[in-house]
Amino acid sequence: MANFVEATTQQEFEDFLAKAGKCLVVVHFQASWSEQCVQMNDVMAELAKENTHTTFVKLEAEAVAEVSEKYEITSVPTFLFFKRGEKVDRLDGAHAPELVKKVQRLGVTGSLSGGAESTKTDLNQRLKKLINAAPCMLFMKGSSQEPRCGFSRQIVALLKEHNVQFSSFDILSDEEVRQGLKTYANWPTYPQMYVNGELIGGLDIVKEMAESGELENTCPKAVTLDHRLKTLINRGPVMLFMKGNKEEAKCGFSRQTLNILNDTGVDYDTFDILQDEEVRQGLKTYSNWPTYPQLYVNGELIGGLDILKELQESGGLVSTLKGEI
Repeated sequence: MANFVEATTQQEFEDFLAKAGKCLVVVHFQASWSEQCVQMNDVMAELAKENTHTTFVKLEAEAVAEVSEKYEITSVPTFLFFKRGEKVDRLDGAHAPELVKKVQRLGVTGSLSGGAESTKTDLNQRLKKLINAAPCMLFMKGSSQEPRCGFSRQIVALLKEHNVQFSSFDILSDEEVRQGLKTYANWPTYPQMYVNGELIGGLDIVKEMAESGELENTCPKAVTLDHRLKTLINRGPVMLFMKGNKEEAKCGFSRQTLNILNDTGVDYDTFDILQDEEVRQGLKTYSNWPTYPQLYVNGELIGGLDILKELQESGGLVSTLKGEI
């Protein structure tokens, strides 16, 4: 179909964006070896039939590396959404219902009299889900690792100082949420903090709560990152921290590591570092090992792919995995 195409070069990718004009372009960064990508391509094909003014583009992430690097694609499937040549949204992972919702929301180029009310209802439902995504939710500029304004930086520091367990949403990444939440909450500025779905307030109120001791009683306590990492490392005798999981690796190094471990017949568990940025960054410091995958046996770091290859060649891999060395 004319609106479901494949870009095999950077130039083709840029041409598709240019030709679409103000219409939506959905780009699927995929890998031919990934079953999830194949399934999501089927979803894209159905969406293309129903959304004839939207262009759906398949792009092999590793083959068109310059585009993947530009948009910081670290795993597949990943979807980017463009209008007028500019990225307006992103979706990581094989989440078909969310892909459908984003296409429906972003693909609207005009509205009928009843469309505005329907769009507002959809947005309010989305905001409610975001607010309730964690017991303590912080809507801020940037992330908890990299706040992008002074107020956000201060409130993150306060929450960490008082050992509060919280999740955050970067309002700079989604203009619809950024503007919509002001009206939904009747609170015109950011950051905004919610506990159990209820608005607490901004920086000034959180400061007052911290000074009175109310903050620690209101918000859930955080488990320290070191304690959490230690627990994860010891979750099984053999633990592999990788991009993806046993069923589907999401990078070449992780895929090679799985093949080596599977050949040994030794049982092992995995943790997908793409699903948890705190673990992904924290484990690098905790283990003093800057890359992934990382393999641990009985809580001790063995190393990455190169070390596993060396152990395999020397005949010591199985003994190491069984904790005999």
